[in-house]
Amino acid sequence: MRFRSQLTNINTFAKFTASLSSLGKICWVRLEDEVVRFTIIPDQGTQVWAQLPIDTVFESYSISAASGVINLEVPIGALHRALRSASSATSAQLRLTKKGPLPLLALTIVTSSWTSGKNALGVGNSSNADSSGMPPPPPGSIELGEAGPMTAAADGPRERETVITQEIPVRVLAPSTVEGLHEPRCRSPDVHIVLPSLIQLKSISERFTKLAMDPAAKSITSGGTTGLTSTQGVAAGVNSSPKLELSANMHGSLKLAIATDTLRISSVWTGLLNPPLDPAQLSQDELEQLPSERMRVLGGENGEAEEGWAKVRIDGRDWGRVLSVGRLSPRVVACFIHDTALILYVYLPDSQSGADSCLTVSLFSVPVPFSLHPPAASILFIPAVPANGRTHFTNRFLYQLTTLQYYINSYAA
Repeated sequence: MRFRSQLTNINTFAKFTASLSSLGKICWVRLEDEVVRFTIIPDQGTQVWAQLPIDTVFESYSISAASGVINLEVPIGALHRALRSASSATSAQLRLTKKGPLPLLALTIVTSSWTSGKNALGVGNSSNADSSGMPPPPPGSIELGEAGPMTAAADGPRERETVITQEIPVRVLAPSTVEGLHEPRCRSPDVHIVLPSLIQLKSISERFTKLAMDPAAKSITSGGTTGLTSTQGVAAGVNSSPKLELSANMHGSLKLAIATDTLRISSVWTGLLNPPLDPAQLSQDELEQLPSERMRVLGGENGEAEEGWAKVRIDGRDWGRVLSVGRLSPRVVACFIHDTALILYVYLPDSQSGADSCLTVSLFSVPVPFSLHPPAASILFIPAVPANGRTHFTNRFLYQLTTLQYYINSYAA
């Protein structure tokens, strides 16, 4: 079997692997003709299912295998460190190779630098060189006006290329080893909403988690309102394993809360956008029957009714690691499936074409591990960006979009 490809958009690929490495050490990478899939299934905590279309980060992609598929077990942290070192490279190539019996992913990068002096090492041949690194002319020599540029070209700074190859040990997996692994599925979302800044959300989430884990925290005083965010707290208890409750409605409100035996604290965002669904994909009757439209009605005119909120409960530390996806893009749409899942759609700008692609992040919140009892139905909505620039959802799976899915175990209230 063979695999070889040039890498483009290395910085995005490095940020992508950084998000994966924060949730697991070992990644199952599945190389196919059209996409490359990344899966992380730890013993406990968040599961990750990701899909990158070939043209997102690969160029001159070539794969050869008996089944047309190569399955690899890759230390994702080592791959991320190698990609991070290639951020300033003029070119980068990733290939599958072997050193003896050991399979490797070899990342070869080419970097350019400028050196001064007469030789490739940048060491001058004379200790009498002037401040520019150029030696003085020999005594009695005659300098012609036209010779200056020629001399500068011969003795001036020169470009030097450096080739660096980093090897990442991997394990080739037989098809029978991974045939039993299947991605969990879920039903249509109850609420879809544009999230506030993930950096801000991550900061508040980590603050809540640390506060709930601090046995000295006895009470929280009511906080003020800054912008669209209001924070309030009530005395309640401390739990050694804090769980965050994230909820939203179809009236532009998002709530992040945590409750223990001695405290309850929440932060509420209002005035957020609920992106519309694409009317071209669904009839009017189908739109009215969607769970999100039912939740909009249940929320009342101002969205104050409790029945109009969709909620999920997640581990605070897992949630903080998942929010590292914010380094990819600040534009995120969240789909809530009540007591089941939270799906994040991260829009990635294409610096070359100016178009957007989409990264899908799904945080599933169910009473049991997903590897045992996945939800029965399939995902209905995947977001798309039409030509007019408005954000819509479509009811068909767009395989050309980048998808990244996180699965988190749920916890009872």
